[in-house]
Amino acid sequence: MLRGKTVLLGVSGGIAAYKAAALASMLVKAGAMVDVVMTPNALHFITPHTFEGITKRRVSVDTFDRSYAFEVEHIALAKRADLVIIAPATANVIAKLAQGLADDMLTTTVLACTCPKLVAPAMNTAMYQNPATQRNLEQLRQDGFVVIEPASGRLACGDVGAGKLPEPAMLAEYLERASCPQDLAGVRMLVTAGPTREALDPVRYLTNRSSGKMGYAIARAAAMRGAAVTLVSGPTALEPPLFVETVPVESAREMFEAVTSRSQEQDIIIKAAAVADYRPAVVREDKIKKLDGGSSLELERTDDILRFLGEHKPDGQFLCGFSMETRDMLENSREKLQRKRLDMIVANNLKVEGAGFGVDTNVVTLITSDETIELPLLSKDEVAFRLLDEIRARRKS
Repeated sequence: MLRGKTVLLGVSGGIAAYKAAALASMLVKAGAMVDVVMTPNALHFITPHTFEGITKRRVSVDTFDRSYAFEVEHIALAKRADLVIIAPATANVIAKLAQGLADDMLTTTVLACTCPKLVAPAMNTAMYQNPATQRNLEQLRQDGFVVIEPASGRLACGDVGAGKLPEPAMLAEYLERASCPQDLAGVRMLVTAGPTREALDPVRYLTNRSSGKMGYAIARAAAMRGAAVTLVSGPTALEPPLFVETVPVESAREMFEAVTSRSQEQDIIIKAAAVADYRPAVVREDKIKKLDGGSSLELERTDDILRFLGEHKPDGQFLCGFSMETRDMLENSREKLQRKRLDMIVANNLKVEGAGFGVDTNVVTLITSDETIELPLLSKDEVAFRLLDEIRARRKS
């Protein structure tokens, strides 16, 4: 989402300036062009050479620097910027921006920018919580800035509390969201992801190989595009996406209750979770001991969440399911589409290279009542965006 974008990275004079170098590196690796503007005080913590080595672009510090070809530098930087982020943003720079002051290269440039602007405050807890700072941050919000809340923890001054600059990966997520078209703003979406676990006893459970990566990618992509997303997730090793309400569950019964209790208020539901079809008929209170010879296990059906949703779908809701097959993929998926009253089903074959559980790619076919769209091998993030494009187009038509 940042490939080809020009990001103006403002660095002000705080100890957290060292994290800005890691952010610049991350943005360059993502394909962005990064212009760095530093305040004079930032030079006490990190040098322009660091950023120039990372970005391969000249760092600006002095508004009146004449050691380069003539142009009004701060205006030129502002015109080519697609996004602006000030990280770290000190209390002093925040106050200047809130009042529209422009007495250095950074504040002058930001004042001339018309693109999305983000600020990431980083300072002592008492400074951050000071009414003046909070008043200035609120003014920036009213002026259209995105204010990234600081992290909490031990600060460089030794205090413990809010005021840490978030990690570069989180800052990059905010930038990616700001770069996305907000074409799903106002849409309420529920996504399910991951496996379920059905207990046998206090030690063992039945589960499947789902990693949750596809569902998490869909939830993240939808949130990036402005949707209000609820992610109902079985047990995974993944970090919950930013900007998403995550509801952790374990069993199929817990997922059924979490989904159905929220389903009526959703505009779109995408069921990407691999929910167990069966669970043990009896859950033992104590560990099942090993015996000589064989053993058998009685199973019973779990609740069919997707079928329930199809039978109770309110008018205007778009319901999308997933179908993982090993043979007769199209036939089985079309039958499931009709039987469960879905608007779309996403089908893939576990035996196709690049598809299936635990990998970062997928090969899917989008099936509706009147159309079949085969997508090539894509990353799961790309699949998520293509899927949302198709759903959005059908909801508008």
